[in-house]
Amino acid sequence: MAGAFWTSDFEFERGRVKVRTTGADIALNSALVADTLTWLTYYAPVRLKGLLAAAGRNRPTVWFAPQRPRPWYLIWLAACWSGVRFARSPAEADAAFYFEDSTFGQPPASNHAVRLNFDCPDVSKTRVAQVFEAVFGYALTIDPATHVGPAVEKGEANGAHDGRVVLCPTPALPGRVYQRVVDNADGDRVVDLRTPCVGGAPVLTFIKQRPLADRFANYNTTVALTAPDRVFSPEELDSIGRFCAAMRLDWGGLDILRDRADGRLYIVDVNKTDMPPLRLPWLDKMRAVARLGAALNTLIKTASTRDKP
Repeated sequence: MAGAFWTSDFEFERGRVKVRTTGADIALNSALVADTLTWLTYYAPVRLKGLLAAAGRNRPTVWFAPQRPRPWYLIWLAACWSGVRFARSPAEADAAFYFEDSTFGQPPASNHAVRLNFDCPDVSKTRVAQVFEAVFGYALTIDPATHVGPAVEKGEANGAHDGRVVLCPTPALPGRVYQRVVDNADGDRVVDLRTPCVGGAPVLTFIKQRPLADRFANYNTTVALTAPDRVFSPEELDSIGRFCAAMRLDWGGLDILRDRADGRLYIVDVNKTDMPPLRLPWLDKMRAVARLGAALNTLIKTASTRDKP
């Protein structure tokens, strides 16, 4: 279990901030300060709404393990908004949620009737691509030794943003995966369709855009909120649901790209510990958290009813 104070999650040294759980290394500069202030503008109302919601009756209590999510994660925001109580011990919980900010995890033992994400410990690029191909029927992965033309080379780790375009054929490097270049450009920008899913169903979609030259960067120039059925067909929504089922993903965000040449979708990442995009307008942040909170409550209640003898 993580420490009680948020500062225990970070190391500060020589103008840098390192996140202990993920190893992410961030420059302590004006941009980080601005992002932190932006985050605070929706942390405060979510926290207030959560205090009011938690005062009601029959609110589910959830045990998060081995880590307790911090307020910058979507699951914390959704749980807090909807009045979900964070259990202090497994014995007092109605449900257990496997939460670990890692690519390859090992869920702890749990005998709860409702167990969320416990069967989804591996969200590596290889695993995601294998499940994607099995469900959608076409491949994202390529063999760099035989492929001719550009390809994306990236590491297995989730959230590393270390992708780069290489020219094939080329020898495969250890620890790297190779995928086709999905042409998700719209003019001089690329468009990502980040789609949070709860209980195997897409709940909403963040349309994220950034410059084409920075396609692998961890920032966005604009983010818009929309409903999944506005960007995906009924058949695509069905495939996304079957992908979540095959991944055994109860909660998480999918990074989905649409190739403008063939119109096909490609799921390139699964994020079980996803965070809200900071560039999203404030009102849409509140709308997104409310929808996710309602979906989380429904998931817990439905799973509890389903698992009763």
